[in-house]
Amino acid sequence: MSSTDDLPPALPAMWRALKRGYEAAPSLLSVSLGLALAAALPDALLALWFKLLADGVLGGRRGLVTTAAVGLGVSAAATWFLRVISERTQRRFRDQVTIALESHVAWLQASVATVEHHERPVYLDRLAMLRNQVFVLDHMYMSLFTTCGWVLRLGVTVALLVSIHPALALLAAFALPTVLTSTWRPGVERAAEERGASANRLARHLFDVATTAPPGKEVRVTRIGARLVAQRRAAWERWYGPVAQARRRSAAWHALAWALFGAAYVGAVVFVASVLASPPGAVLLVLAAGSRLSAYIGGTVGEIGFLRGIWLEGSRRLAWLEDYAAAQSRGADVPAPDRLGDGIRFEHVSFAYPGTERLVLDDVDLRLAPGSVVAIVGENGAGKTTLVKLLCRLYQPTKGRILVDGAELARMPPATWRSRLAGAFQDFFRFEFRVRHTVGVGDLPRLDDRPAVAAAVERGGARDVVRQLAAGLETQLGSTWPEGVELSFGQWQKLALARGFMRERPLVLVLDEPTAALDAETEHALFERYAAAARGSDDRITILVSHRFSTVRMADFIVVLHGSRLVESGTHEALMARGGRYADLYRIQAAAYR
Repeated sequence: MSSTDDLPPALPAMWRALKRGYEAAPSLLSVSLGLALAAALPDALLALWFKLLADGVLGGRRGLVTTAAVGLGVSAAATWFLRVISERTQRRFRDQVTIALESHVAWLQASVATVEHHERPVYLDRLAMLRNQVFVLDHMYMSLFTTCGWVLRLGVTVALLVSIHPALALLAAFALPTVLTSTWRPGVERAAEERGASANRLARHLFDVATTAPPGKEVRVTRIGARLVAQRRAAWERWYGPVAQARRRSAAWHALAWALFGAAYVGAVVFVASVLASPPGAVLLVLAAGSRLSAYIGGTVGEIGFLRGIWLEGSRRLAWLEDYAAAQSRGADVPAPDRLGDGIRFEHVSFAYPGTERLVLDDVDLRLAPGSVVAIVGENGAGKTTLVKLLCRLYQPTKGRILVDGAELARMPPATWRSRLAGAFQDFFRFEFRVRHTVGVGDLPRLDDRPAVAAAVERGGARDVVRQLAAGLETQLGSTWPEGVELSFGQWQKLALARGFMRERPLVLVLDEPTAALDAETEHALFERYAAAARGSDDRITILVSHRFSTVRMADFIVVLHGSRLVESGTHEALMARGGRYADLYRIQAAAYR
């Protein structure tokens, strides 16, 4: 198992999370911790004031009674006042650290060089739990402050008990089992939850399928609603059954620990009142401090349990994601070229998707020359899109290497290399922004450059889409947003194509079946224009993946994949003359159009 498969140790991960919160709001963190400690002290002194009050009343000492009464009043008022101030300060700190943590997790996931982690079940489960926990990770700081307050109360209370008799310190020792079970319980329950994370993820997926709009038509036409509900229930039961069993078992041990402490508390009161024959004030202190001790221990172990379950586990997953993202960019010490000289070479490249051993690409040797238009063809599953993904560094080859002007692509910084790429894909994402931003994100530095966006819309053949929208480039997309409009699949695809043409002079332009929703005539006209522009440059490569051979034949160089292997390559004329796989596919499609 690789180092990136393991969660980092708890304490270092916890310290890293602490530093993340300190960086977000250092002053507020310090003030919040100080106020939490200050708010704890008056409450812890209540037992002392009760002792002094009893001693003063029974001994006829009015000064002592006054002191105790003032102490009780100040403690009550200070506890309330400091608690209110502390809660408001912590809320402000929490607001700031929440957005910092959520932004950090989002950035980490977006900055991972490859998408392999989205296809490994163990990573998916880990990320799913982190996404659930990131919205409560801000609670960990509040829990830390509260825990420190409880610990301070415990320390003061134990000191008061010891002032009566040193043996009363054993009462705290009898509380240790409750602390141990409280820190053990969340770990056991979290382990059970993580083991069933796949089933829980399936239950959520089935719920989304049954309740969201995109699958709504097919759910109703196929009448699978009842089946989805039943499958979701079964998946949830597979997750919840082991979790409930773990909770019951841990709760039984926890109850036993509390019973032990309760017996010790009763023994302490009997010891002070009967064995020591202490004065009433001392007995009252033990009664008050002992009862407060049980509350303080309950609060302490509860917060420790929360920290154990949310903070320690959540911070470990956060630290893992930080390490994983950093590892993906490690060794990137070769600059990406500004121009292509020799071109791009695939040297004995093989690839299998994570979790499988079946090679999607097998020993591919290939050179893509600068200034050329390259078409990649083959049946579904032949490896066409995989080849493109490897070139975009979305995955690393399982074997072999990819060279760009003689330098290994794996050693180039992913962000820098991708700044040299542009393109559009068949499985594009529908960015529900205003149109100019939906297109403009294709080149972030020019996101708000309206002339650049308009030019990309023109190049992508999406001018007719924009013209039909009442607000043009300012139209909000997505019917769920205020004044938002919904587009047809073909219109979304044209905007995705325009987004891919935001970068005017990329080294590599990738067009992975981005016009599948367009008719063959429109696609041919678009690619004819792109091919002409590409041939006007001697340092760019345009890669076209398409099933339409009327478009493919205009390429300078055609790569034919079959059964994960490269079986042919060359010009249209040369491949037709050879009469091999390409010629067969071309004739089959041509016959279908006759």
